[in-house]
Amino acid sequence: MKTAANRYAIIIAYFLIYVVWGSTYYFIGVALKGLPTFLLGALRFSAAGAILLMLCWSRGEPVFRPALVRRSAVSGIVLLFVDMAVIMWAQRYVSSSVVAIVASSTAIWIMLLDVPMWRRNFRRLATVVGILLGFAGVGMLYAEQLGAESSVAPHGEYGILILMAGCVSWSLGSLYAKYRSSAVEEVNGFAGSAWQMLSASLMFWLCVALSGKWDEVAFRSVPPSAWWSLLYLITFGSLLAYSAYVWLLKVRPATEVATHAYVNPVVAVVIGGLGGEEITAIQLVGLAVILGSVLLVNRKQE
Repeated sequence: MKTAANRYAIIIAYFLIYVVWGSTYYFIGVALKGLPTFLLGALRFSAAGAILLMLCWSRGEPVFRPALVRRSAVSGIVLLFVDMAVIMWAQRYVSSSVVAIVASSTAIWIMLLDVPMWRRNFRRLATVVGILLGFAGVGMLYAEQLGAESSVAPHGEYGILILMAGCVSWSLGSLYAKYRSSAVEEVNGFAGSAWQMLSASLMFWLCVALSGKWDEVAFRSVPPSAWWSLLYLITFGSLLAYSAYVWLLKVRPATEVATHAYVNPVVAVVIGGLGGEEITAIQLVGLAVILGSVLLVNRKQE
């Protein structure tokens, strides 16, 4: 029964990081129509982290252990704050399609940086081919968009380099969360997720203060759709999906979990199609390539 329960839990967790996380692209866009970027990150992770921490505390879990707070703060800042801040900064210099393609390289970086799993990953041709195919598939999703717009602004190469640094930061943060967990985190991983979000929120609040955007926000004029989107990001994007991601890193290979970087853009494209956006033939091919890549990476070793 326990094995079956774990199997169902893994399936649900993958659904959360594949589908729910993919849907957050849309809701982030809606929320940003009424809230500044850093304020959105601060509100999202403050609320989600506080709620999750209170839930863990109400269950009598040891949520204030120094080792738990310290290690979670490191991974939270590297995972959540640095990566998201870099993506927002890079969009000043490169298009959203370039951001999506470069961000999907996270799966490749995790495969390269996951030294303890080198033997397993590089001995399995299916894993290597699947990771590379997934990256190519994401390129197909945005190929026509790249051709139709000015993808790189002046000095855009700096944006791409910084964006790559953000991908490396996310990868290192993921591997740190996987391999450097304390004994308390192993027992109480959700409290670790809470501290990760709270530490990231502190950095976002600092950016809000330094940017001076707080005084410019007219909260009464923020449209209801932005508040509903923020609520979705807090509950589904952070409380559920991010916690599922951190838990999956503990129980599944990091290269396998990293395939969310390929599936999330697929979900974003599908949601756009449901909203009336045209899905082209090359995008359909890209969807098929990404699906095949995920199946290759997740295939059980014979």
